[in-house]
Amino acid sequence: MSQEQNEELQKEQEELQDTQEAENFEEKFKNLEQEYLRVHADFENVKKRLEREKYQALEYCYEGIAKDLLPIVDTLEKALESAREAKEEAISDGIKLTLDNLLKVLGKHGIEVIAQDGEFDPQHHDAIMQVPSSEVEEGQIVQTLQKGYKYKERVIRPAMVSVAKN
Repeated sequence: MSQEQNEELQKEQEELQDTQEAENFEEKFKNLEQEYLRVHADFENVKKRLEREKYQALEYCYEGIAKDLLPIVDTLEKALESAREAKEEAISDGIKLTLDNLLKVLGKHGIEVIAQDGEFDPQHHDAIMQVPSSEVEEGQIVQTLQKGYKYKERVIRPAMVSVAKN
């Protein structure tokens, strides 16, 4: 083999090696690009989830306070009833005004009384007892034993009711 052929063969081997290195580089580049796209998609999903969780946390941050205030509402309602029975107009009026203001503030922040009449709804009511009734259809609420409340669309305390049975 002549020196010229030897050099040409060596040149071809170097070109082949360069081609293989370029192919390896392209393959590594494609793999890294795919990995980057996956990591970026994961990052975007985490970012969206955290944003959604933050929004929900802010949306329902008053729920705990509302639960703590409901027993106060119950107590004021009982005090109002007692004052009315005792014919204490001044006390009755003061309690009613306080209760109305408290309920107004709660309503302003999305806390509402759950409907206490009509058909029993297990998502909003706890049936404490069933009462035989010929006047009301079966499954209808006969009496509310304790008011229920919801914060926005989430029930924070179901209404305790008695339900008609035939």
